[in-house]
Amino acid sequence: MAIPTDRKYSSDHEWVSSDGTVGITDFAADALGDVVYVDLPDVGSEVTAGEVCGEIESTKSVSDLISPVTGTVTEVNDAVVDAPETVNSEPFEGGWLFKVNVEEEGELMDAAAYEELAAGGGQ
Repeated sequence: MAIPTDRKYSSDHEWVSSDGTVGITDFAADALGDVVYVDLPDVGSEVTAGEVCGEIESTKSVSDLISPVTGTVTEVNDAVVDAPETVNSEPFEGGWLFKVNVEEEGELMDAAAYEELAAGGGQ
């Protein structure tokens, strides 16, 4: 899958678009395996770049969801809560997780830098 160039990426394999939409990358979705449950931050809660803000559970493991930005959560994707497998099938589109009114970005990279990271095994 091509890595969209219209967003920024964290070394924890999350992405954030210019409107504050946050999701995980296809690399992360593939590594997780079949996603069966997502625990997302509540609307109105504060998230901090680089800190845990939820979790994603798959048939293989439970992984922390790390926020790539600092700000206030304005929306969560209820469709993903109801159908977590969307994270696997559409990680860059319908599988987005939540939206943030971004106050500050964490350490993020562009698509080319992220592609290098993912090609090198992810960390």
